[in-house]
Amino acid sequence: MTLIQSATGRRRRIFVPPPAEPVPPAPPQPPDPPIYRDMVRAWADRGRTLPGRHDPEWVRLAAPFPGLGQFSGSRDPRRDGR
Repeated sequence: MTLIQSATGRRRRIFVPPPAEPVPPAPPQPPDPPIYRDMVRAWADRGRTLPGRHDPEWVRLAAPFPGLGQFSGSRDPRRDGR
């Protein structure tokens, strides 16, 4: 059984039957055409970002800053809402 929690916070158990037949594995993906392999190789040789590959520069740029949610700067000395 699967446990479901509704928006009201109440929990209900719902029976989910197992599949009648085993699910066949996905067929293997065909290899990329040679033109794409050559393009990916050329991009990798030039240090460019490749689809589906780990990009350390993107990870560094997208990382949250320390102290996220804290703003620097001075308060409005006049406190007139500007």
